[in-house]
Amino acid sequence: MNTDTKTKTHPEAAEQEDDGAQALEADLKSIETELAAQKDLYLRLAADFDNFRKRTAQEIERRAAAQKEAFIRELLPVIDNLERALTSSSASPEQLREGVQMTLQQFQQILRRHGIEPEESLGQPFDSARHEAVATRQDESQPDHIILETFQRGYRRGKEIFRPAKVVVNDLTHSSHESAKVRK
Repeated sequence: MNTDTKTKTHPEAAEQEDDGAQALEADLKSIETELAAQKDLYLRLAADFDNFRKRTAQEIERRAAAQKEAFIRELLPVIDNLERALTSSSASPEQLREGVQMTLQQFQQILRRHGIEPEESLGQPFDSARHEAVATRQDESQPDHIILETFQRGYRRGKEIFRPAKVVVNDLTHSSHESAKVRK
């Protein structure tokens, strides 16, 4: 049966079909409108997030630059003192040494303000996380694997090693192996 026949025989059914089609078209338009609104909202949020990300990156860069500048400003007096020491022709070797010592203390204070502390290694047991062995020596008067000398001081920030110390380690086991080789 075609729609013309339905219309002639059941005008109410045809009217219901038209109402149903109109309702579906209205629902479809409503859904399309809502989808367009959601798409617009999504694009706006994506753009806002991208702008936020860019502003945050710029702020991080600005803060890092400000921190570097502040640190450099703290170092300038240390440099001034070293330059004065180099240009001082009337200073005795003892005065020069004292001035350099005071400048070193000034520099260490700056490091401490930034959370950097020196590590004492001499006489401590060797720890590969805190020390870098640059040489070994045999000293029978000291325990095995004790640090005998520090070539370069290590530094830490809190519990984290900032720079490991370069050290000479007592190696008594190596000397006993050497003695065994010589006897054979």
